[in-house]
Amino acid sequence: MSDNADGGGGADHAQNSDQRLLIYEASRVSDVARELQDSASDLISRTWKEEQSLRQRALALDSDIRRLQSSLCSASKSPSFDSKLTEKIEEDIYRAKCLLSDGDVASLLPSKDHGRFLNMFLGPINVRATRKEVRLKVKEEYNSYRDRTAFLFLLFPSMLLFLRSWIWDGCFPALPVQLYQAWLLFLYTSLALRENILRVNGSDIRPWWVYHHYCAILMALVSLTWEIKGKPDCANKQKGVQLFLVWAIMQGIAMLLQNRYQRQRLYTRIALGKGFEAYVGMLLLRTAFVGVISEWQVVVCGVLLVVMAVGNFANTVETLMAKSRFKAMKRSKSKNDFDQLPSPTYFR
Repeated sequence: MSDNADGGGGADHAQNSDQRLLIYEASRVSDVARELQDSASDLISRTWKEEQSLRQRALALDSDIRRLQSSLCSASKSPSFDSKLTEKIEEDIYRAKCLLSDGDVASLLPSKDHGRFLNMFLGPINVRATRKEVRLKVKEEYNSYRDRTAFLFLLFPSMLLFLRSWIWDGCFPALPVQLYQAWLLFLYTSLALRENILRVNGSDIRPWWVYHHYCAILMALVSLTWEIKGKPDCANKQKGVQLFLVWAIMQGIAMLLQNRYQRQRLYTRIALGKGFEAYVGMLLLRTAFVGVISEWQVVVCGVLLVVMAVGNFANTVETLMAKSRFKAMKRSKSKNDFDQLPSPTYFR
C-alpha cells in the first residue's frame, strides 16, 4: 500500500517538474522573441533613415544627369563646340548612368511603371527587387526557363507530326493539337510576364521582344479557335495546322540556338530562324487566298507571323548596329578606362 503511494507521489513530482520546465522554456522563448523584435525594429528604423538619405542623393544625381544631358544636347549643336569634348562628356554620363541603373543604387530610385500587362495579371504590386543579387537571380531563372521550354517547343510539334504520319493515318485529332495550342498560350503569357518583370528590374530588353510575345499570345489564342477538320481530304483541310506546326519546329530550333549562342552574339543564325516566320506566314496567307483553307484564323495567324518576322529582322539589325558602335567606342579608349562598363544587352 505504501509502495503504491510512494510510486504515485513520484509520478506527480516528475509531472510537476515537467510542467515547470515547460513554463520556464515558454517564458524564455517569449523574452527572446520580444528582445529580437526590439532589436529588429531598431535596425529597421536606422536602416530606413539611412536609406532615405541615400534615396535623396540618388534622386538628386538622377536629376543632375538628366539636366547635364539636356545641356550637352543644346551645347553640342554649336559649331564651335569641340566634338572630342562632347565624346568625353558622353562617356562620363554613360558611366554614371550605368552605375545608377545597373548597380545597387538602382533599388533606391522609384520603380518603373509596371505597365498594363503586369497590372492586369498581378495587380498593383511592386515586383522591383531591392537587392542586386535577387535581380540577377530573376534573370538567371528566366534564362533557365527559356532553356527548358525551348526543348518542349521543339519536341511537341515534332511528336504531333510524327504521330500524324505513323499512327493517325495522315489526320490530326483535334484534342492533341488544341492541347499544344493551349500550352503555347500559357508559354507566351508566362514569357511576357517574366520579361516585363525583368524590365521593371532594370534589364535592357528591347520593347519589341515583349511586343513579339504579345503578338504570339494573340496568335495562340486565335489558333485555339481553329477548327481541326478530319477526313476526308485531311491533307488540304489540315494544311494550315501542318504549316503552323512546322513553324513551331523552326521556332524551337531558333530558340535553342539563341539560348546557346547568345553570349557569342551569333545573331545571324537567329535572324535566319526568325525569318522563317515570314515564309510560313506567306504560305498561310497563300492557302487562304487561293481557297485551299478559308478560315479567318489562317489569315490572322499568317499576318501575325509576317509582322513578327519583320519586327524580328529590324530589331536584330538594330542590335547588331548598337553592339558594333559599342565595340568601336570601346576600342577607341584605353582598356583600363572602359573595361568596367557593361556591354548593352538587347537580349530576348
